[in-house]
Amino acid sequence: MAMIPDTEYQRLAQATLANIESTVDRWLQDDVIDIDPQRTGGLLELSFPGGSKIIVNTQPPLQELWLAARGGGFHFRVVDGRWLDTKDGSDFHAVLSREATAQGGRSLTFEAPAAG
Repeated sequence: MAMIPDTEYQRLAQATLANIESTVDRWLQDDVIDIDPQRTGGLLELSFPGGSKIIVNTQPPLQELWLAARGGGFHFRVVDGRWLDTKDGSDFHAVLSREATAQGGRSLTFEAPAAG
């Protein structure tokens, strides 16, 4: 897979993490689910009711986003502006939504940040 400029990788990765945080904050405000987000640099940890976690971590040398959940570990790379699984091409937000729904016990949907 072709590499993109590091500045573009950083912009997309940080926008994705910020978008996840804002989605979780909105759910908390709307009393959808109480997920506790903790961000340290390029690592975002989502703590679910019941104690399970989902971790999203940037991997700048590989230009990847890694997602760790009860359902497994996944690696994503930017292809045409979207984060796609390096093994099966699945969309990052679809996988994150599936794993969060499984761990949260209710339907949870994450959407990609608006381009720009």
